[in-house]
Amino acid sequence: MAIKEALLPEFDQEMATTRKVLERLPTDKLAWAPHERSMTMGRLGAHVGTLYDWMIKTITLDSFDVAPVDGEPWRLPEFGTTAAILERFDKLATEARAALADASDEHLMAPWSLLQGGQAFFTLPRVVVLRSFVFNHLIHHRGQLSVYLRLNDVPVPSIYGPSADEGQM
Repeated sequence: MAIKEALLPEFDQEMATTRKVLERLPTDKLAWAPHERSMTMGRLGAHVGTLYDWMIKTITLDSFDVAPVDGEPWRLPEFGTTAAILERFDKLATEARAALADASDEHLMAPWSLLQGGQAFFTLPRVVVLRSFVFNHLIHHRGQLSVYLRLNDVPVPSIYGPSADEGQM
């Protein structure tokens, strides 16, 4: 089995689940945060909504510099509405899936580097970056976002089984 054949069903499941969580973000609560050191709901939603951009970068580039010496540092985009987050998420999810579907095992096993100021922060095979830095990272922050929903009395969607708001299996 090709690596992409193992990852695509997981991608599809996580994409659909993530979209369900993002759909529940109340636009009027995007500035809310549970603690002064926590991200706001809007910033966390933007992070979750744009994480597939890292999948595209991992597959299509050999490296990415978050703070290039001769350029502007990478910044998380800001969105004023839930609809804007969903629009970007949908676009990136479509592009990320296409990139993964076109990737060979050889390409996915090749090294990829995250750079900061031209220095390697890490270098790992692309498939490891996809699993840890994209999939697991997305799942982690989506879990945080589900807590934000609960704390704002927004019904939490089913993620890996029924939620208290969506009944039994």
